[in-house]
Amino acid sequence: MTAAAAPATRSDALAAAAAHFDGGAFARDLARRVAIRTESQVAASAAELPRYLSDEIAPSLAALGFASTVHDNPQPGGGPLLIAHRHEGDDLPTVLMYGHGDVVRGQEASWTRGQGPWTLAAEGERLYGRGSADNKGQHSINIAALAQVLALRGRLGFNVKWLFETGEETGSPGLADFCAAEREALRADVLIASDGPRLSRERPTVFLGSRGVANFELSLRLRDGGHHSGNWGGLLRNPGTVLANAIACLVDGRGVIRVPTLRPPPIQANVRQALHGLVFGGDPGDPAVDPDWGEPGLTPAERVIGWNTLEVLAMTAGNPEHPVNAIPPAARAAMHMRFVVGTDVARLREAVREHLAAHGFADLQVSEPVVMHASRLDPDDAWVRFTLASIERSTGRPPVLLPNLGGSLPNDVFADILGLPTVWIPHSYAACQQHAPDEHLLAPVAREALQLMAGLFWDLGEQAAALPRQRSSALAVEAGRHS
Repeated sequence: MTAAAAPATRSDALAAAAAHFDGGAFARDLARRVAIRTESQVAASAAELPRYLSDEIAPSLAALGFASTVHDNPQPGGGPLLIAHRHEGDDLPTVLMYGHGDVVRGQEASWTRGQGPWTLAAEGERLYGRGSADNKGQHSINIAALAQVLALRGRLGFNVKWLFETGEETGSPGLADFCAAEREALRADVLIASDGPRLSRERPTVFLGSRGVANFELSLRLRDGGHHSGNWGGLLRNPGTVLANAIACLVDGRGVIRVPTLRPPPIQANVRQALHGLVFGGDPGDPAVDPDWGEPGLTPAERVIGWNTLEVLAMTAGNPEHPVNAIPPAARAAMHMRFVVGTDVARLREAVREHLAAHGFADLQVSEPVVMHASRLDPDDAWVRFTLASIERSTGRPPVLLPNLGGSLPNDVFADILGLPTVWIPHSYAACQQHAPDEHLLAPVAREALQLMAGLFWDLGEQAAALPRQRSSALAVEAGRHS
């Protein structure tokens, strides 16, 4: 009579995740995905977007018991989306996961490492290929981690839904409308997703939202054609000079925002506490942080995570490549603001125009801004505490908690439209060269990420009954309306 096999443990899940990576299975999956040229910025690659969802993601999830449907984008020209679900019980929490299958342009001619953008190639500890870091490698880690837990336990112990889009690199067109229309299909208790970089390669990181972004243009046209500076200098307003001074009245020479409406509210105490002691930069290839740039009295971490910045992305007057001795007729600047929760961006254009007029620049044109909104989960939320504790248990060290990412993601769709607490666990690092030639995923980071995500999913199944429920609360509210 043979003894019954001992039940699988959390340690078994972490070991299985490491073996999945070490045996090459993870790289084989990622290689297939990298080979599909899902360039959402390239019209000729449009057919590859639905193929990635239907031929790669849907079968991979079907092997784990997920049912998938591919949907047209509600916005004409937008890439398709996929919803998949695995339901284990009405009494269990539901996790919504997210990934984007599209990538930026391959830029084949500019790659100097690996074997170009469409072949996954290992060199040392780097896995080169377009999408290896953003975002195919990251959602591949999460799919593989789910698979390890499912194989060992026979069930997850919670419900999972996946949402994949194929337009994130072009600003997620149609995502908000799609989620609003599919709110019931995407109903969940929490979003757990992966994108963006860790604070540093050695430090597992959790972030809870993202700064928003607003892009707008300043322009001034004073006349048609240039005029010789020897004949007209001192008689004609120079639009380049006027524009430079107008920008200086919006943001000063140290990067401090001078428009009161564009400044954020004071940094919350728990946000400041989470940022205490964090150091940005210092990895090989990172630029040196300028200590005297930005809002005075803030640490570098507070400036990039907890504050607003106003940047000049590009500026032209005349022909910079071939200047001539003439006063140019016009000048233009592309402006870019990153902002945190609590900033009143609804009247950004109005505030900029009023401020410019008050400083003598009423004739400058201000374009309507293109905005992605800021979002941030409370750092004291129970889902945050659960995630931090699980990662520390897996890695033996506390992860970094960033209240929000310094960059921008469509997190507002999940937080505001779907009403979910949002927890992001990035599996890349800042020097991964995403959006550039030689994009790569770091093998040690990916291996550790596979383990910590397997641990997180294991813990989620074990602690399901104690975790907060969004869906039950919503149902209770709805029941109260009809009682």
